Amino acid sequence: MLVLPKYARKGASSRLRTFQYLPFLEDQGWEFAVKPLFDEAYLDSLYTGRGRSHSGLVLAYLRRFLILLGFWRYRFIWVEKELFPYMPAWVEVALAKAGVRYVVDYDDAIFHNYDLARNKWIRRLLGRKIDSVMRHSACVIAGNEYLAERARAAGARRVVVIPTVVDHRRYDARLKTGQPLTVGWIGSPTTQKYVENLLPAFQALAQEQAFSLLLVGATTDITARLSGIDVDVRPWSEETEAALIQKMDIGIMPLEDGPWEKGKCGYKLIQYMASSVPVVASPVGVNSSIVDGAGCGLLANHLDEWGEAFTILNSDVALRERLGRAGRAAVRKCFSIDSQLEIISLSLKFAGGER
Repeated sequence: MLVLPKYARKGASSRLRTFQYLPFLEDQGWEFAVKPLFDEAYLDSLYTGRGRSHSGLVLAYLRRFLILLGFWRYRFIWVEKELFPYMPAWVEVALAKAGVRYVVDYDDAIFHNYDLARNKWIRRLLGRKIDSVMRHSACVIAGNEYLAERARAAGARRVVVIPTVVDHRRYDARLKTGQPLTVGWIGSPTTQKYVENLLPAFQALAQEQAFSLLLVGATTDITARLSGIDVDVRPWSEETEAALIQKMDIGIMPLEDGPWEKGKCGYKLIQYMASSVPVVASPVGVNSSIVDGAGCGLLANHLDEWGEAFTILNSDVALRERLGRAGRAAVRKCFSIDSQLEIISLSLKFAGGER
């Protein structure tokens, strides 16, 4: 199989939706050639605010095009999202018409990059691009029902919902340090804006008791925008993320209620849950079904609801422990690699022509 992730392993979507499955699938006899579109250097530049290199983009697209010229070497292709961002689906359509089977995976509503773009020419030329990619695929793997509904409406011949999962063996139960309450968040500079919106709720909690806000993956300048709060910013790495989550007493996933956010797959919540950390989340997209289905935390929409949720969990240690245990049990059952491995294996076999 030719595997075409969007990013190298450092990219969260590629790491979670593709790379983490590969060792387990190899144990089942699969063989892969893995060729990311964007490398680690591209991601480092993006995450540190240096922006995108235009020459790097051209080289990345050229490399991928040359790789695709050798499609005949592979039984089928596993694509993350699309082959060439911001280009029409010509290559996907051509491959399908040539009899090349491909499976395409989504964990974000990237179709909204096009159909809701501010630029009218992007909307006009690419607004239905992802629908075409979905329709010509042998199988669409969607991270939640919002994405799956788009695939069905696009006419995809087969749609499978597989949530974003973790290897639960990497996560241990939350540390009980006896220190002041720690509210935690894990993410990237592109999503830290949601945390900044909660400043009034953090300020209200600070009036009740001393607490620290642990932010994993944010930029250090966020502390200036969270004035009056004890903020501890830690860099993200795959090696340290599980240990940092262990230090949290409450894990948060705030979101705005927009079309892009409805495509999110709740990965932060699943990481907290894997470490027995109770959660507070915005009731947007898949968040509601994860939190309500697992019984692992509280949902909060407006700022006063966030403040109330912090107050409830701050004052009831037993409740935090109960919610944390429920979250970890749900991860093992529904949001672990073990729970979804057979489903993704069968989906890939179908895409490869097996019945």
